[in-house]
Amino acid sequence: MEKFNVIAFTHAGIGLEELGNFHLETDEILPEMLRIKMALELSEIMYLSTCNRVEFIFTGQEAVDQNFILRLIESIHPNWEQEKKEKIVKKTRFWNGINAVNHLIEVASSLDSMVLGEREIITQVKNSYNFSKKHQLSGDTIRLVIRQTIETAKKVYTETTIAEKSVSVVSLAYQEFKKQDLPKNAKILFVGAGNTNQNMAKFLKKDGYNNIVVFNRTLANAEKFAGNFGGEAYALAELANYDAGFDAIISCTSSNNPVITPAIYTQILKDSKPKQIVDLAIPTDVSSAIVKSFSVKYTSVDSIKRISDKNLLSRKKELLKARQIIFNSLEDFKSIFEMRQIEIKMRAIPNHVKAIRSKAMNEVFSKEMAELDDKSKEVLDKILNYMEKKYVSVPMIMAKEMLTKTK
Repeated sequence: MEKFNVIAFTHAGIGLEELGNFHLETDEILPEMLRIKMALELSEIMYLSTCNRVEFIFTGQEAVDQNFILRLIESIHPNWEQEKKEKIVKKTRFWNGINAVNHLIEVASSLDSMVLGEREIITQVKNSYNFSKKHQLSGDTIRLVIRQTIETAKKVYTETTIAEKSVSVVSLAYQEFKKQDLPKNAKILFVGAGNTNQNMAKFLKKDGYNNIVVFNRTLANAEKFAGNFGGEAYALAELANYDAGFDAIISCTSSNNPVITPAIYTQILKDSKPKQIVDLAIPTDVSSAIVKSFSVKYTSVDSIKRISDKNLLSRKKELLKARQIIFNSLEDFKSIFEMRQIEIKMRAIPNHVKAIRSKAMNEVFSKEMAELDDKSKEVLDKILNYMEKKYVSVPMIMAKEMLTKTK
């Protein structure tokens, strides 16, 4: 278990702007993980990216310390100045062994999420693992850890009320949106067609807002999104040319740089009325200069985090219940992991038994075998097959019994 590690770059640790430097576009993940895996000589790797964290989950021979983290950062951003890299290293968190498993379970159970009780994180963990499995980035250790992580997170959500009346980042953002009391015919521009914006659109539609326009890098995705809500669709490149006005912008893309610049905002702004902007991207999609220079009601992931923190105190009792479930799960996982290591080591037993059988029949007792008739050979073969199967299963049963007695 000591080979299993997690390195986490979080919003709380390194800040929103720096966190954006570790988010990867979807098409960047596979080549980047393959490169990091080779550069750091890792056996397995998994990349987890959410609205407030980027985590590298991996196994490897080398012990993880600040020097290792520095090499990881250098692998991702080789052109960064040394001072900047070292500054981020000091603010980066990491876990090893069973503590790393505990951390992942807390993340999937939303105990270490931006919004306590938000179930979306468990889906993000599943999707990240499925990606790593599909592309053969991960192996047996990460498989076992993620299976235990997801099972435990489900138990936390089922056996506690931690997710009861819980609010997601999107629902909190929508609550802030509603405070502006925009008319139902308000024109709302969506920048990005991902799940976050689609979930926001569902809230809007349910509340009677249906005048939406979608901009996205891939026009086909924008058209599909807009079609579900009866809106218009354009390629993101057309945003700067849009001249039909708007009342609000809801933006969430995976861009590493602002997609709504002061120049673009000035171009699309057709009146002096105050506008509402909901920016759910990390890093932010909207340039800070817009917030400073124009009349806008601006909601960001950062402001949502402050709102969610206020809800934390009322759920302390549920946190204690959840942590007890996690503690019990970790104790179970220790046995599961140990048993799996025994199974792996015992994989060679069948081959050894077969080799002994072959030598006995073809070398040691070859003369005796030649003297047997076909019926006798058939009976002997059945006996040896039976013994071979038992010889393989007995050590495993004994190992399980020994492991149980030591607990």
